Amino acid sequence: MSQSPVQGGRDRLRIAIQKSGRLADPARALLTSCGLSWRESRDRLFCYGESLPIDLLLVRDDDIPGLIRDGVCDLGVVGRNVLAEQDIALRRDQGASAFREWRSLGFGGCRLSIAIPETWEWSGAAQLAGLRIATSYPAILGDWLREQGVDAGVVELSGSVEIAPKLGQADAICDLVSSGATLAANQLKPTVTLLESEAVLAGPVKPFEDSRAALAELLLRRLDGVLRMRHSKLLMFQASREAVPGLLPLLPDAESPTVMQIDGGDGLALQALCHGAVTWQRLEELKRAGARGLLVLPVEGMLA
Repeated sequence: MSQSPVQGGRDRLRIAIQKSGRLADPARALLTSCGLSWRESRDRLFCYGESLPIDLLLVRDDDIPGLIRDGVCDLGVVGRNVLAEQDIALRRDQGASAFREWRSLGFGGCRLSIAIPETWEWSGAAQLAGLRIATSYPAILGDWLREQGVDAGVVELSGSVEIAPKLGQADAICDLVSSGATLAANQLKPTVTLLESEAVLAGPVKPFEDSRAALAELLLRRLDGVLRMRHSKLLMFQASREAVPGLLPLLPDAESPTVMQIDGGDGLALQALCHGAVTWQRLEELKRAGARGLLVLPVEGMLA
């Protein structure tokens, strides 16, 4: 039996994510790692939360900020570039924001950059004066040009921005860049970055005032735990008491170690939660400083 996205009242939290696209699978995987599970509707546009009263709405990424603004969904996983573009446009038209970034999520990284023909030498923003710049982000680009005091033409395109100079539609472009391969294939090179983007959890400017507030707090708490633990490891080892002062400086990213005495003697057992990479080189340095029996374990979850 499918659940309609318009049902559920204010006692459930509704999160919009991409139905398809580069953020879709990572977003669902992240929410799943927070202990959420769903029953998907037949049209595959709505997922009814089973483990918690938190539902998913599967939509186009460009629609997510507007759905938050209109109250159709409560939160959304969207690119910072999309959120910023629509926020600038909304503040310009209505004088106030309707949504904001709640958390950065650590995936989908890219940057919004100005790119120029490879044969040009970049000398700064003033070089763009009088030129035509093609982009899918006219609000972000327009704001940046005004901040730089540059008078340039903004050519708004919905796609295939990188071929605009070849087609004679523009002299330069402002587009998302990840590896830079697409720019290179079109004889373009990135210059200045306007925005560092990644997937973010977006929500309303004002906090919830009903039962959604507790659900949102629970979700944020779990998200923070998952994101913090993503690259964390539990490091366990033994050492003599006199070796400990020399070992602790080798754990700058670790929380305060738990120290236990072994059999009433001089030996100690230590365990430390490390939030950085525990490399072979690092283990060898610890061993030289007096650690023995080094053991590195993955951390599946943590709730502060």
